[in-house]
Amino acid sequence: MKVKNFITDNFLLHNQFAEELYHGYAASMPIIDYHCHLPPAEIAKDHIFENLTKIWIEGDHYKWRAMRAFGIDENYITGSAPDREKFLQWAKFVPYTLRNPLYHWTHLELKRYFGIDNLLNGDTAQEIYHEASSKLNTPEYSCQNLIKQMNVEVVCTTEDPTDSLEHHKILEQSGFSVKVSTAFRPDKAIVITNSNYLEYLQQLSQVSGVSINSFKSLCDALSQRLDYFGENGCSLSDHGLSYIPYQTFTDQEVENIFQKRKENKVLAPDESEKFQTAVLLFLCEQYSNRDWVQQFHLGALRNNNSKMTRLLGPDTGWDSIGDYRQAEGLSRFLNALDERNVLAKTILYNLNPSDNEVIATMTGNFNDGRIKGKMQFGSGWWFLDQKDGMTKQLNALSNMGLISCFIGMLTDSRSFLSYPRHEYFRRVLCNLFGEEMKNGEIPQDFDLVGGIVQDICYRNAKEYFKF
Repeated sequence: MKVKNFITDNFLLHNQFAEELYHGYAASMPIIDYHCHLPPAEIAKDHIFENLTKIWIEGDHYKWRAMRAFGIDENYITGSAPDREKFLQWAKFVPYTLRNPLYHWTHLELKRYFGIDNLLNGDTAQEIYHEASSKLNTPEYSCQNLIKQMNVEVVCTTEDPTDSLEHHKILEQSGFSVKVSTAFRPDKAIVITNSNYLEYLQQLSQVSGVSINSFKSLCDALSQRLDYFGENGCSLSDHGLSYIPYQTFTDQEVENIFQKRKENKVLAPDESEKFQTAVLLFLCEQYSNRDWVQQFHLGALRNNNSKMTRLLGPDTGWDSIGDYRQAEGLSRFLNALDERNVLAKTILYNLNPSDNEVIATMTGNFNDGRIKGKMQFGSGWWFLDQKDGMTKQLNALSNMGLISCFIGMLTDSRSFLSYPRHEYFRRVLCNLFGEEMKNGEIPQDFDLVGGIVQDICYRNAKEYFKF
């Protein structure tokens, strides 16, 4: 028996105040997706996906992790099974994702993109696969049109300093109505202990035209790439680090560490942290001089399953929340930048919810009264971009800072079907405010509360990033 989708107009909205806030104020706001991992090549080529598996299951390690947990063979996940068979395995399993955010996202995406209002399961799988895949094969469902369908105004992808940005250049000249920008992600130049660090330096040297044989020349190469990214419209950076290291150092120490690594010698942990501190301080000063926004995604414990990482590579579903010490190093690092008046607008994201209050209060230490919301406690991401994680982040931010200055949601996604996550966030946000309006904890004033909701959903980000 087909069961109708539970995602009604008032999904996640539990009273009339929440309903009015969402439908009257939040729903129509454009989307600024200021951090994602969409492949710019597919946007530039306006790629059309062959079927639902290609766009929905390939590359989605959220789904992969869940399927593995349920005992589905890897052949139907990342293996060579036919696309239809992979989808059928996923569809049969979907009912067992109940209470995982995948259950909500799956049905929200089916409804918003394809108008499919039936629950996905083994009985409905064939029909849904055929209907969605048939639509995907048409120009109306090309990558660019999928983005435009969701009222997206800005997309900001994430690229390594060695990237040519050729696809961003094509998009800039294409007349595509959505602004597609990029963020500078120099992690590979920072983490000196990576096994392929020396090979990476060769790549960076080649694209920058700088012979990297010293710490200073490394900085020169990075500066050249910063200029190049800036010339091509970039005004953001992003870093994915376990934690922010902070060690005092001398210039000679950093040079000695660099030469030691060039000789393939093993570095002590404090040497690695001194080097990373030096590179990060240099980069962050450059961001400030260029009036960029800097982002730090902190707290992931990556590639835990070494056997499967060797087999499938990184970003295939073997990462988890880490329990790193965040406060002291982060405080000393931000303070060092602030002391020199080179602390740029900064967004801090944490992956461990136990650090919510740490990050929420840390941002308050370095606001200077010159820029609204200069220091941001970033939206719940990765394992926390679901109802509970979003609510905890919003509550910590409200209690320790100003939610009215918050720049809102981002997808952090590789999927062209992920934009309903902004709707999901907006519904959670409106319900949070609506419950307190109902309870008399905040005024039942839609001009006030609705205006703040619109600021969070769109206007604050528009102002913050100057898009």
